Amino acid sequence: MKLIIKLSLFTISVFTVTVFTGNVVQADSSAIQNVFLDDRTVVSVPVATNQVTTISFPSAIVAMDGAGFTVDGKTPGLFQLAHIKGSSFFSVRALVPHVSANLNVRWNDHTYVFELIASNNPVLSLNLEPMPVPDDLGVGHAPEVSPLKLLSLLDKAKAFPLLKLQHPESVADVGFTTYVSHPLASDFNDYEIQTEQVFRFNAEDTLVFRVAITNKTDAPLIYQPNSFAIRAGNRLYPQSISDADGTVPPAGKTIVYFAVTGTPDGGRNNLSLKNQFTVLVTRIPAPPPVVSATNTPSVEPAYESEEQP
Repeated sequence: MKLIIKLSLFTISVFTVTVFTGNVVQADSSAIQNVFLDDRTVVSVPVATNQVTTISFPSAIVAMDGAGFTVDGKTPGLFQLAHIKGSSFFSVRALVPHVSANLNVRWNDHTYVFELIASNNPVLSLNLEPMPVPDDLGVGHAPEVSPLKLLSLLDKAKAFPLLKLQHPESVADVGFTTYVSHPLASDFNDYEIQTEQVFRFNAEDTLVFRVAITNKTDAPLIYQPNSFAIRAGNRLYPQSISDADGTVPPAGKTIVYFAVTGTPDGGRNNLSLKNQFTVLVTRIPAPPPVVSATNTPSVEPAYESEEQP
């Protein structure tokens, strides 16, 4: 049975926090709506002929497909659609009264279906939000992510700026945050770990961290490359893979990438990029210096004298 969510049925005062109806969250005024993303439902959106409706996703849209749409308004069609490749939103208006058409949008490896209906009471802004995370972060099983896939996620994080510029569709489902304006650092006296960037791959329930390790001493810093972990709140999450050689030169800095997948007990972590992460690593104590003896006085061997007859 097709499930259709009729947004036009709900009217709520401005600044109402949330009202739940099925999978829909209604907020602000009737012309501004927030809806949870759900690829198992059809979202019905009333649009006008003399006003524009903008539909926004959390990140870049990969593709759209529909019948009866025109992008220039001159080609015959039921609705006029405007979208810039690589952007996270599109705008639409009806060209003919009393018409409807479906538009399928591909985002984050899922297809979301919208039924657009010409109406005199349109929704002017529809904001799509991820499903709320349960209080128990371990709910659900973490996806099985192979070592080869984890390596590809590290590579994608490293090449993120270039991919974002030249192939935005390839990173459309990647969440990203940077700490350039508000450094996130953990000081361990003689060394410091600063989190520079974090990427979230939701389908793999994996976060990739780019961190800088600064050695404050005049001796090499040695650590275990497979011992990275993060603390979020009161929970500790060990790494699933890392790209690190285990050393930081004296008074030097090293850039390291590592990933965290799921939880230690096999559940999903669903970690938000808004967390204040603390990055930990196991340091290996430097071996004591080898002391070599110098200026040791030589000792002549003692010989018994042989008496002559």
